This record gives sequence, C-alpha cells and structure tokens, in this order.
Amino acid sequence: MARLLGFVLLVLALAAGFAWLADRPGELSIVWQGQRIAMSLMVAATIAVSAMAAVIFFLWLVRAVLTSPHAIRRHFRARKRDRGYQALSTGLIAAGAGDAASARKMLARTKGLIRPDQEPLVHLLEAQAALIDGQHDEARRKFEQMADDPETRELGLRGLYLEARRLGATEAARQYAERAAEKAPQLPWAADAVLQHRAGTGEWDQALRLLDQHKPASAEERKQVDRRKVVLLTARAGARLESESDPKAARDDALAALRIDETFVPAGLIAAKAYLREGNLRKAAQILERLWKVGPHPEVARLYVHARSGDSPADRLKRAEKLEALHPNNAETLFAVAQAALDARKFALAREKAEAAARLAPNERTFLLLADIEDAENGHQGRIRHWMNQALKAPRDPAWTADGVTSPEWLPVSPVTGKLDAFEWKTPVSEWHGPVEEGAVNRVDEAIRALPPVDADARPQRKPPSSAIDIEAAPRSAATAGATAAGAAINAVSPEGEPKPFFGGPPDDPGVKNETKITSGGSTASFRLF
Repeated sequence: MARLLGFVLLVLALAAGFAWLADRPGELSIVWQGQRIAMSLMVAATIAVSAMAAVIFFLWLVRAVLTSPHAIRRHFRARKRDRGYQALSTGLIAAGAGDAASARKMLARTKGLIRPDQEPLVHLLEAQAALIDGQHDEARRKFEQMADDPETRELGLRGLYLEARRLGATEAARQYAERAAEKAPQLPWAADAVLQHRAGTGEWDQALRLLDQHKPASAEERKQVDRRKVVLLTARAGARLESESDPKAARDDALAALRIDETFVPAGLIAAKAYLREGNLRKAAQILERLWKVGPHPEVARLYVHARSGDSPADRLKRAEKLEALHPNNAETLFAVAQAALDARKFALAREKAEAAARLAPNERTFLLLADIEDAENGHQGRIRHWMNQALKAPRDPAWTADGVTSPEWLPVSPVTGKLDAFEWKTPVSEWHGPVEEGAVNRVDEAIRALPPVDADARPQRKPPSSAIDIEAAPRSAATAGATAAGAAINAVSPEGEPKPFFGGPPDDPGVKNETKITSGGSTASFRLF
C-alpha cells in the first residue's frame, strides 16, 4: 500500500512539473565541440526523465542477474520449508486424532524437509507419536530434550508432569510443576499443581504467597482467584484456631475471608468461635446473624443457640426464636426452634415446629427429632418406631460432601483427590424415588395421620426382673392364636423392667389380644403376643 501511494505521488509530481513547463515555454541550446544542439525546454525535460528511468532500469537488471542464484535457492528453500510445515501440521493433527500410522509417516516426511534444530515442534510431534504407540520412555526422553531448550521448556515440563501423574509419581510431578511455576508463574496448570500440593500439606502461607503472585487476566479468572483466597484464608484460620495459640490471628484471617465472600459459612463460624474465645459474644452473634439472614445453616444455628455454655434451656429457646424472627418460614429455622423447645421440655411447641419443618424439607434428622419428642414426652414405642421408620425412608441430611465422601465438618482439601475447595454443603447421593405426581398427598401429612394413638393404659410399666419358669396363659382369641401361629414377635422384658424395642408391630397394635405371665420365685414378668 505504501509503495502504491509513493508511485502515485511520483506520477502526480511529474505531471505537475510537465504542466508547469508547458505554461512557461522556452528553448534550450547546447554547444559541444563546435556543434550546437537546440531544442525546446519540454523536449529537454522529457529526455532527462527518460534517461534517469533507463539508468534505474539498467541498475535493477544488473542486480537481478547478480542475485538470481541466491534468489533461486531461496525460492526452493521456502518451498521445501512450506512443504515441511504442511507435513508437520498434518502430523500434529493425526497425533491429536490418535492416528499413529499417519503421525509416524508425517514425522518422517517432516524430518526430511525441516531440521529439528530449526523447528522445535518436530520434537513435540516425535513425543506425541511415541505416546500414541505406547513408547512412554521415548516420549519422556523427547520431553526432557524439550525441557532443556529455553524455547520449549514449559512444553517439555508439562509433558513430563503429565507422564509423572500417569505413573503416580506425585513427588516428581510436583517438582516438574514447581520448575515450570518458577520460570513461568502465569502458567495455570503449574500454579494449580503447586497450589494443590501446598494446600494438601497444610502450607497455607506458601499457598497464599503463590496465589498473590498470580495475575488474573480476566474477570472470570479474578473470581476464581478470590474464591481460592477465601478458602486458603479460612483454612489457615481454622489451623490457627485449633492450635489455640493465636485466636486473634485466626479471627483476622476469617474476617479477611468474609470481606471477600460474606456468605462463606466456614469462615463465619471460625470468626464467631474466635470471638467467643475472646469473650466477645456480641460480635460473634452479629456474624452469625448476618450469615443466617443470607442463608440458614444448621451449624450456624447450633453455634448461635449454644454460644453461652451457662445458658439454661429456656435461654437457648429464646435465642432459637430470635433466629426464627430473622428468617421465618424456613426448615432450618423451624428445626432449631423445635430442638431448643425439646431441650426446654416444651413438647407441644417442639412437635409443632418439627412437623412444620418436616413439611417444608423432610429428611432424616427431622423425623428422628420427632421420635425424640415422642420418647421424651410419653415413651410411646409405637409412635417412636413410626417416626424412625419415616426417617429410614426420608432423604438423607445435607452434609459437607466432596468426591462421594462426607465429612462432619468443612475441609479445605478433598481427602480423595487432594482437590482444593472440593467440599460443598449438599445432600449426598441417595436412591432416586422417582418424580412426585402433581396433586399427590404430602407424605408428611400422611405420616402424621398414620400415627398410632396414644393409649395411657397401654404404656409400658416397669416390672421387677425375673427368670422365666412358670407360664400362666390367659385365654387367647382366634386372632391372637393366628398371629402366634404365624410366628409373630414378642416384646421381651429388659433387666430394668422396660420392654426392649424390636422391629415388629407397635405395642399398641390392635392385633394384641392376650398377655402371658412368667412366674419364678414369687416374681412375675409379662409379655404380649402379636
């Protein structure tokens, strides 16, 4: 484009010059060796320009003749190089597709057209072809050659890193990743590998230092870096809090994590625990209440309700009701109030809140809480077993889950894969029960309606211990005889006189028709047949 523009400007300049001479006519005469040559000024200018053009053309022609051998060699060399790059490209595509034969064929053609010292990608094609053929030792040698070359160092180190991971050589893989991260800290795979190792060994300071060296290139990468920083700060805070040596430093780390992500529950719990160790209940409550408003979590409720060890059950119930005021009509809120009400022996309130929580989110612990309420209030074995049966069929409780395993508390690193930030608060995988039909009866309401009635006369009574010798049988009805013939279960008496739980029908089942007494040494024990 620049040459074309210069040529146009030159032509315009010549045209302007000739136009200027045409407007100013004149005559030019030259006397040379006794001869006089006369011509017009326009003709003289034309002859001068033509002579200059002829000289320039002659010089170009001489130069082209002198440089033609080199130009011809360069032409053929460029053509050979183009063919070599075409073969190299085809070979890399074949290697990526897993075509070992084509990759080897293109590798041989590439070596005949391009020298490996001129194009480092030839080593990559050799290594890839060796990997496809299963010649891992040869591939590692090629990667080592590439790692020694400054131009291909990172590529060779990545190949060695992947090979070490394939063989399970964790230490070797870590060393390759550290070499790559030292030379090129912007490489994501190297930084991630070193970061995972530092986190897996609990070297939180080094992991945070490495994370600070990484400069994110996009907004999405910035979010990922911030998330990892939150996890690492929380992990370091948890380690410092467990050591009980520096709760203030643990609190500062947890608060720094909350400044980045105010919804991160593990960081909030650690900060609140640190404040509680310092005796600052007000600030601990503020953090927990802020977390509760964002999203109720059972661990937050547990720590908030039991924040003061000297509180009475009534005081804990008041704190649970405060959580309900902050986030009403929520299953976790209702469960927390029901648990606190059970501890305070307010069974009606506990049952009301627990049943409401079960309607919103039926799960194991809610039905088990209902069973505890029945046990604490009246000890009715039929109603207790009814709720325990519902718990067996209910969805599993949410838990900290990572890679198919659950943990009673949040962990920064997965114990299975060593992945950082793998644990999530979610319901573990369980059996799929199929879709719920529209308009179907609520299972919890149906379970409540199916509760066995409370019969005061049928409640188990304490009896003195005895050994079975004599049996005085009462008259049996036809229904009882049929049930006994079918091998129905009995409720044996424990040494304390209380009937032992069993996996059969409830004690107040209408099928109970007779009572059998066992007499020995003046003491009597009874059991019922179903």
